[in-house]
Amino acid sequence: MSDGTPPAVDAPQLRTLLLTDLCDSTGLVEKLGDTGAAAFFREHDHFVLELQQRWRGRLIDRSDGLLLMFERPLDGLGFALDYRRGLEDLGWAHGAVPLRARAGIHVGEVLIWRNSDEAVQAGAKSMEIEGLAKPLAARLMQLARPGQILLSAVAEPLVRRAARELGERGDALQWRSHGRWRFKGVPEVQEVLEVGEPGLAPLRAPSGDAKARRDLPLWRRPAALVAEVLLVAGIGLGAWFITRPEPAIAFSERDWVVVGDLRNLTGQTVLDESLEQAFRISLEQSRYVNVLSDLKVQQTLEQMRLDPQSAMLDRAVASQVAARTGARAVVLPAVNEVDNELQFSVEIVDPVTQTTIYSERASGKGLASVLGSIDKVSRQLRGNLGEAVASVQQSSIPLPQATTGNLEALRAYALAEEAMAKRSWEEARGLFESAVRLDPEFARAHLGLASIAWASGDTADASRHVANAVRVREKLTARDQLQVDAWQAEISPDGGSLSQWLTMAKLYPDHYPAQSNSSWYLLAENRFEEALAHAQQGSAPQAPKRTYTLVHVARALTALGRAKEALEALEQAELAGRAPMAGARAEALILQGRPEQAAALLEAVKPEDGLPMWLNAQRGLVAVALDGDDGARAKRLALRMREMASSLPAPYPRHFTLNDLIVRSATGEAIPMESLAAIEREARKALMDAGSPARYEEVFRYAVLAYLAQRSGQVALASRCLDWLEPEALRMRNRQVDKIVTLVRANQLRLDGRVADGVELLKPQLDGTELVQARVVMRELARDGGDLSGIAEQERWLHEHHGQALAEVVAEQVLQPLNLVDVRTEISPEATGVR
Repeated sequence: MSDGTPPAVDAPQLRTLLLTDLCDSTGLVEKLGDTGAAAFFREHDHFVLELQQRWRGRLIDRSDGLLLMFERPLDGLGFALDYRRGLEDLGWAHGAVPLRARAGIHVGEVLIWRNSDEAVQAGAKSMEIEGLAKPLAARLMQLARPGQILLSAVAEPLVRRAARELGERGDALQWRSHGRWRFKGVPEVQEVLEVGEPGLAPLRAPSGDAKARRDLPLWRRPAALVAEVLLVAGIGLGAWFITRPEPAIAFSERDWVVVGDLRNLTGQTVLDESLEQAFRISLEQSRYVNVLSDLKVQQTLEQMRLDPQSAMLDRAVASQVAARTGARAVVLPAVNEVDNELQFSVEIVDPVTQTTIYSERASGKGLASVLGSIDKVSRQLRGNLGEAVASVQQSSIPLPQATTGNLEALRAYALAEEAMAKRSWEEARGLFESAVRLDPEFARAHLGLASIAWASGDTADASRHVANAVRVREKLTARDQLQVDAWQAEISPDGGSLSQWLTMAKLYPDHYPAQSNSSWYLLAENRFEEALAHAQQGSAPQAPKRTYTLVHVARALTALGRAKEALEALEQAELAGRAPMAGARAEALILQGRPEQAAALLEAVKPEDGLPMWLNAQRGLVAVALDGDDGARAKRLALRMREMASSLPAPYPRHFTLNDLIVRSATGEAIPMESLAAIEREARKALMDAGSPARYEEVFRYAVLAYLAQRSGQVALASRCLDWLEPEALRMRNRQVDKIVTLVRANQLRLDGRVADGVELLKPQLDGTELVQARVVMRELARDGGDLSGIAEQERWLHEHHGQALAEVVAEQVLQPLNLVDVRTEISPEATGVR
């Protein structure tokens, strides 16, 4: 926790700054489509990481562009040249799209510091750089033409002298001076130069803009020319002001709308829920317009002390909901029969004045026409709200294709979504099943059934429904296709859904499930700062399941050692709604030194609240006991959990048997060979099914079992486990599994007397995302190697990472008991050289 003092700022350092900007990134997404753009950005990010490592750069910031810092000017140039060439190749690989980036390089003094905890929590980066070098590099980048690399007069001679290190490539470089320029915010006139490869670089003078202009002598600035330009500009500006349309509503990209209840004036009940749901789905195809979810509307109605089941979301009530949630507009849909045709219409209402701003309508003959009318109205509405026509055309899929052409199936789906918002899971399941009976290719209904099955632990049923959705994936909207991809990875044996959720969160930043799921899997990879950023974005006031994502915020903050802020986040979560948060609150209380309050909170959870919830509370009580060095109580609790879990279906009995052994090992008890061998046989049997969903978690637990065998002196058993584990980990390519298997192999090398090999294998893991136990093994490697400073370094790290020991969530916090015991270790006198 910060004490309010300003962040420590290092002395100014001379560094090379490179800024790049991907030209027309919005047009790129429109041209490639969401799926193509997602594939491009994944490959682009991998490419940037590769270049960053090749040229020894440090990535400071990124959005559509990059800000990198280098020790040597030549490294900045090397990155820029390779990025210029590689970006073009990427473009051709993704549909022959010509891609260019503009780049600016400057060498100057910068101040480097870490932001305060408060600033990071508010969304700042963990590290900042400032100084005149940064805006100067930015001005150079903004001035550059697409594909152009501009340098300052300071950077150019340093780069040019070192360019010979690039060999023939450096000799072929072409250099140009583009004269003296005045930059906004930079006091001195600057010479601008260009470097590039023949055939790739523009090698043309930049055109300038409002923030950069050429410093011309007076004889080249005749007053008449200036006056003429001003006159033409004045006439053009005046004409624009006279003829420009007055905006009906100040709607901006990513603003929110509230969709009111459908007024059905036809008397045909099949249209009641189905058309409103269809209209929502049609609008949700846009990345420009955000639609407030049914669940968030119901939560807001409850806050307004209205019954969500009976309240009519008419003009007045919908406007109040918009005011409370920050929505910019209310959309009131209606369907009516006009001149023997079905007419679908919408009114756009300003929630402040409750007046109609404008309306849209479309008509057709018969029920079969109504989904097409909704599509037409939705496209017109998106255009009137400011979305580009090209974007509307690119992202729109006809509703019968994106959902179903069967109105009865659509109505069942809409009712199922209402039931989900009310947490009536069985009712929702029945309605989703009705929808897929009426239309077996209704992918959205299959995903609804998959989510219910997954939440209830029925992984086989979840897999079946995801497979059905995958089968008809091409019929879905672009966003739904990304969601199907994420679900497919979610239930796959090898896992790996994080990259899918991150892609979805990047392309649809206001899709809160993507932000929330990204934060969870980042937590599982110990990427706590990144997890916090996504969780904070996913817990915005408009998020329907904000309370769950705020728990992710709390877990990330606890892992980062910020207990007070974690508890504040959980207070917000409690105000936002119901979510299981006793474990997260207890961990923050333990970290804050309030174990009695943590224990009281966990003891209030009773078996009648649900056995899985009670077992998790007992797990928290074990943490309280171990943190307080009460090993006997911890073992009693773990044994009771094991006994209670024996009545549950697989894999609960096996998981809590392993938990019992881990707790006993954490208290210093050597686990008998028979106990370890018995659970190893059970675990291997469960792992025989190579296609079981989320199998990687069972592989992770199996690796923990091997680690337990090592800690109990059963080296031969651990070695046999590793013989099976290592090929499996190589095949799975799951980061969590890779981490634990590498850790266990390094420990095995230590036990075999190969300390140096163990250190070399494990050291690359110590990158800020390592498991706590990786530091424990590094400490033991240092101890066996007689490295006193190494022992002290690892013991200091363990002592400072109490929060991470509590909050590591991988595989249901299976390592937490060992973590809590190991971080309590004080720095030994031997390690510090004290005798």
